[in-house]
Amino acid sequence: MNQAENQKATEPNLPEENLPESVVRRRMLQSFGWFALASAVPVGVYQWIKKSPGAQGIKRPLRNVLNTNETIARTYFSDTHLVTTFPVEEAAKNARVNGYDGLKTPIPEDWKLQIESPGKQPFDLTIDAIKALPKHEIVYEFKCIEGWSQVQHWGGALLSDFLEKYKLGTRSGNAPNPDKTDDLFRYVGLETPDKGYYVGIDMESALHPQTILAYELNGEPINAPHGAPLRLIIPVKYGVKNLKRIGRLFFSDEKPRDFWAERGYDYYVGL
Repeated sequence: MNQAENQKATEPNLPEENLPESVVRRRMLQSFGWFALASAVPVGVYQWIKKSPGAQGIKRPLRNVLNTNETIARTYFSDTHLVTTFPVEEAAKNARVNGYDGLKTPIPEDWKLQIESPGKQPFDLTIDAIKALPKHEIVYEFKCIEGWSQVQHWGGALLSDFLEKYKLGTRSGNAPNPDKTDDLFRYVGLETPDKGYYVGIDMESALHPQTILAYELNGEPINAPHGAPLRLIIPVKYGVKNLKRIGRLFFSDEKPRDFWAERGYDYYVGL
């Protein structure tokens, strides 16, 4: 029996108000010691995190937590899981704008969508080429990572149709097949013409049947604050991934740089 166990065994089994003062004092000191130890653990963890090297805008232990969250989220992602949609009449007449990064310069008069894919020659497309694809509309609850949401009505071409039409996103140069994951590049990168805003999207989410290259809002061409002439609408992600005024679109097996991930946010940002 150690000293603490021996002391406990020899202490009288009485109500605390009837215990000798020396026993009460000893118990108080023991309680304070345990409290101090418990308090020291979070402080120690905090100091460890504070001294850790950085990783994409935050300390590496915190980035590792976000990466673990992404791994978990990707296990239950499915292209058969669709976000809830609403009747058109429930869409907001005045859609809220979610940020102005990448929009601080005028829309280029000679705007074209620049496409880059490993193994292919880069090429450009006009907005008319996007509009020539089958048009799809979606009315869903756009969610901002800042905490607000709003039902909005968007129209454009499915990103999956776009990739199929131009045979993009694959190593083979064939149209993408979600079942042939070994042939798919892992990520799609997008950025604004002025390079002021940029995102990286996992290929599974890019091919989701509700992800569109949008050129209309409430049945009208989208305006500059909402990302004219072309923006990404990806309902399975928070608004920070819905890049406006797309200037460049490319493919990679490495995570493309991402504006808010560089500032400490989750890279995946899935709903």
